[in-house]
Amino acid sequence: MSDRYQGFASTPIGRLLVKNLGLPNPTALERWSEGSPLVDGVVVLGGEGRLAEVLPTTLDGLGIASTTALADDVRAKALVLDATGITDTTGLVALQEFFTPLMRRLDTCPRVVVLGTPPETLTGGERVAQRALEGFTRSMGKEIGRGGTVQLVYVAPAADGAIASTLAFLLSPKSAYVSGQVVRIGAHGATTTDPVADWTRPLAGKVALVTGASRGIGEEIARVLHRDGATVVGVDVPQAASELQTLMGELDGDHLVLDITAKDAPQRIAHHLREHHGGVDVVVHNAGITRDRRLANMAADRWSSVVAVNLTAPELITRELLDAGVVHAGGRIIGVASIAGIAGNVGQTNYATSKAGVIGLVDSLRDELGDGITVNAVAPGFIITQMTAAVPFATREVGQRLNAMAQGGLPVDVAETIAWFASAGSGAVNGNVVRVCGQMMLGA
Repeated sequence: MSDRYQGFASTPIGRLLVKNLGLPNPTALERWSEGSPLVDGVVVLGGEGRLAEVLPTTLDGLGIASTTALADDVRAKALVLDATGITDTTGLVALQEFFTPLMRRLDTCPRVVVLGTPPETLTGGERVAQRALEGFTRSMGKEIGRGGTVQLVYVAPAADGAIASTLAFLLSPKSAYVSGQVVRIGAHGATTTDPVADWTRPLAGKVALVTGASRGIGEEIARVLHRDGATVVGVDVPQAASELQTLMGELDGDHLVLDITAKDAPQRIAHHLREHHGGVDVVVHNAGITRDRRLANMAADRWSSVVAVNLTAPELITRELLDAGVVHAGGRIIGVASIAGIAGNVGQTNYATSKAGVIGLVDSLRDELGDGITVNAVAPGFIITQMTAAVPFATREVGQRLNAMAQGGLPVDVAETIAWFASAGSGAVNGNVVRVCGQMMLGA
């Protein structure tokens, strides 16, 4: 599906109207394609914190060029500031001193990452200063324009060596529709991660389960995980069996046709994974439905069906896979929540309840899991799919423009975020909920 307004705004008459009427002017976002470098340009590094020494080596290992001084005739593709050295509020001036001279020297679709220390691990003035970074990055994300993104990554002191996969994602076009986010590394559980032999195939040899895999976002998740080297096991309902089988055949994967809300579904999934694949490494709870109505008109079956598919089934399946030992050590459990579960939405009390519950599932498991298993979730905003194409035009246009990028995202944006969580190099990325929403103006 395409964004017709964005296409019109790029035409000669569209550009004229956008300029004269002050209409939104969304930049065409750069997205990663196989064979491309992670960063097509130079990354400028700044700051004098504890990560300053490891950053150049880490980026070099990813094939990313970096410098501390930008040449006069060069534009920056990305900026990374190590703010872990800011220990009091007077030190926050380092943000202005580093970024202000470089803001007009950014390339199109630039990336900005600020690295800090989790405030909850600190006390006194240092805790105050590190918490202040959130206001800075969220505001900068709404100023940067030109398709740019801004993120804050809190790195626990023991996790300094576990930042590569997160930088590879946040500095590359893979994070095209992720902005204004706060990511924690090493805050829950492991502070180290497995080495990645090949960053182009970080899931080589892994088995990935994807529910709701036959179409839409689920199909794109399956494709991206397969691209990254995983053997994908797709799950979907009998009505989608033909599409599921065709897709899994194309991806040289496996499929399981069942209703995830069936009483025996968790046991059947666990049995299939154990018997046919020896277990599973990545579990993606993508299957979801909507049954929208205002609460005053909400029938019981509309409520219960949404909660059953979107929340109860993922919870029960996860518990069965863990209790039965089907999830391998170093496994990844990934939920698909929604911006509706954070900000709410008119006519979606059932859906928002279920998606907030997915966030609750992350919170409940993040400190409970052992063996290097992690749990995280994505929270998509307005993603352009066949389903959103059916939304009335005016509602759809408003939904697409109410974010810092003035456009909707694509299914691949959700899939790339999930692939980052799933990566073998993301062992210290645990307990996060990352919005894939172009930094919506509401629900921040």
